[in-house]
Amino acid sequence: MVDSMVTLAQEGGAMTDTGLAAIGAGLVYGLGAIGPGIGIGLVFGSAIEAMARQPETAGQTRATMFIGFALIEALALIGFVLSFIVLGAGG
Repeated sequence: MVDSMVTLAQEGGAMTDTGLAAIGAGLVYGLGAIGPGIGIGLVFGSAIEAMARQPETAGQTRATMFIGFALIEALALIGFVLSFIVLGAGG
């Protein structure tokens, strides 16, 4: 897949660092979003299951769920910022 993108870039003129940096930034954020996406799904799924099994602890479970969600979401935001750093380093 990367070979075809490089070939396509070469046919269009010259391969530039800006284009490669944009591809790199897209890959960084795309791969960086996989982990948090899976993690958020697991956190919410487990919390719903826990609340269904023990409804009396729903408040504590919900609070813990949102703390976990915030920490996982921070990883996605770090990946987003890192993609801009990669894009800025290439250009």
